[in-house]
Amino acid sequence: MSKVGSADYQVKSELGEFDTLPKLLKRHYLEHPKRVAMRLKDYGIWNSYTYEDYYLHVKYFGLGLASLSFRRGDKIAIIGENQPQWYWGELAALSLGGAVAGVFTDCIPSEVKHILSNSDSKIVIAHDQEQVDKILEIKDELPSLEKIIYWDPKGLWFYDEPLLISWEDVEKLGKEFERGNPDFFEGELALGKGEDLSVLVYTSGTTGLPKGAMFTHMAMMTAMQSVFKRDPWPETATYLSYAPLAWADQFFGIVASMLRGFRVDLPEQPETVKENIREAGPAVLFYGARLWESINASVQARIADAGRLNQFMYKHCLSIGYKVVDTKFKKEKPTLVWRFLYMMANLMVFRPLRDRLGLLYIRYAYSGGAALGPEIIRFFHAIGVNLKQIYGLSETGTINAMHEDGNIIPESSGPPLPDVRINISPGGEVLIRTKGLFSGYYKNPDGFSEKVDDEGWFHSGDFGHINEAGHLIIIDRIADMRELSNGHKFSPQYTEVRLRFSPYIKDVLVVGPRDKDYVTAIVNIDFENIGKWAESHHIAYTTFTDLSQKDPVADIIEKEMKRVNRGLPEGARIRKFVSLHKEFDADEAELTRTRKLRREFVEEKYSYLIEGMYSGNSNIVTEAEITYRDGRKGRIKTDIKVRTVEEG
Repeated sequence: MSKVGSADYQVKSELGEFDTLPKLLKRHYLEHPKRVAMRLKDYGIWNSYTYEDYYLHVKYFGLGLASLSFRRGDKIAIIGENQPQWYWGELAALSLGGAVAGVFTDCIPSEVKHILSNSDSKIVIAHDQEQVDKILEIKDELPSLEKIIYWDPKGLWFYDEPLLISWEDVEKLGKEFERGNPDFFEGELALGKGEDLSVLVYTSGTTGLPKGAMFTHMAMMTAMQSVFKRDPWPETATYLSYAPLAWADQFFGIVASMLRGFRVDLPEQPETVKENIREAGPAVLFYGARLWESINASVQARIADAGRLNQFMYKHCLSIGYKVVDTKFKKEKPTLVWRFLYMMANLMVFRPLRDRLGLLYIRYAYSGGAALGPEIIRFFHAIGVNLKQIYGLSETGTINAMHEDGNIIPESSGPPLPDVRINISPGGEVLIRTKGLFSGYYKNPDGFSEKVDDEGWFHSGDFGHINEAGHLIIIDRIADMRELSNGHKFSPQYTEVRLRFSPYIKDVLVVGPRDKDYVTAIVNIDFENIGKWAESHHIAYTTFTDLSQKDPVADIIEKEMKRVNRGLPEGARIRKFVSLHKEFDADEAELTRTRKLRREFVEEKYSYLIEGMYSGNSNIVTEAEITYRDGRKGRIKTDIKVRTVEEG
């Protein structure tokens, strides 16, 4: 068993009496009440909220919850976009000794029902009419539900539903409650302890229904303290809160801001984040791996459509960037000539590009949620973005290993964080030991012992190894490793992350059944980038389905397959592929809410395509149900072409 990490992973808290998130908020309020805590872009204007505003909203909303009989030990669920009300609502519930379950905004009613029911949430804080409608659709199946509090009233003015109450009305109730109970809020806040349950972070559900991982205040704060020991975010930093608050931004957004007291900027809406990030100019940024891939693909597609002079400048400057960062990755110092060339490339190309992408002031950029190809990391470093791969799981505090400045290996997830130990079992499984560990799965008492052994090692289910430099390298999920009938072994994920480097491939499922002797793939084209390419080459198309089956498009995808195949062992190379007639969709359970493929489900759903690729067919007929805008349903048939990837 190989081992890396601190011999003494025990973490001594440096927080003293401030052992809960609400206590940290109160400290910021008392020490610097006029410091801007967060900003929200709304109707084109950045609205600022100080720590005094923050604390008072938390206080009066918390007292409003108390007037609605919310008490210590109760659970509350929140579903909505990253806006101040989520932050305030969560801190209010925690101040009263409650716990919070976050729900992804794009969850369908059945998924919302599972989380609300499993968490025993008696109150739900919902963003807007869309989220309220989901809950009202399932309210009769939620016996514990007592109130739905909404913060955006648009479209809800004339709802006649006893469960509904507005955010403003709850704060009014809180102010009335305070008149009869003047010391109630501060008293409840003071009763909180670091070992109290704070949030239920629901797992991605790649292998079944999401489970509620229970975290104490201290476990979450300890997890982020380890991050700060590697990357010391200053109090003057700004952070763009874009990752879901039901997932990574529990740690990066809420916990980190309470620990450090920096400003959090909140985009107007998900669709405007690329515009808002340029205005906000954050120093710290966390994106899921798929978004970093999307940004890279967008840049490549734009350059492909640019004029010859711009293409020439970009190509040669990027080659300079690659030369310099590859030298740094080897822990060598670039020569004076190369440093000068990079300075010129930065002035002419990289700095304007970073500005256009909103990454000009980035000091720390992070990627997580899925494996990120080394080509993506290398690209962003080449243009001057300090992008770091992180590795972790919901149950282990989200971040366990991470690249460190001056010690970046693009193929790795970096060395373990301080206070975290990582072992590799004899079978190659990654084992994690950390003080940021979850306390168990809510309403599943056996779940903890199934994942954590008697020595405190969490069994991740990931297959990986630790290289000579002490970096963790993740290969794939153990359950997803494949062996072909001819004995060749391969990792689908390893191939998939390299294919997604292409600007023309949005997603891909690599397949190799045990009874077959070669590898195939189901591809999702990047509709936006392929569409632009088709228009520039005067290729007419109507829909995603139509474009995906065009022969010139298949030629592009085959070219990308050949590029990746050249870096793979012969037995792992893709021999055939199909371009799917639709995008993989989380609403159809093909993806998790963090954009991970539900591999087994997708393989079963498209088993007819997989079998068709292995049976020698050149075309496979698929029939799919569609829903028209007026609610009528119909079915369409599509011929999906099977392409063979030629050697070369």
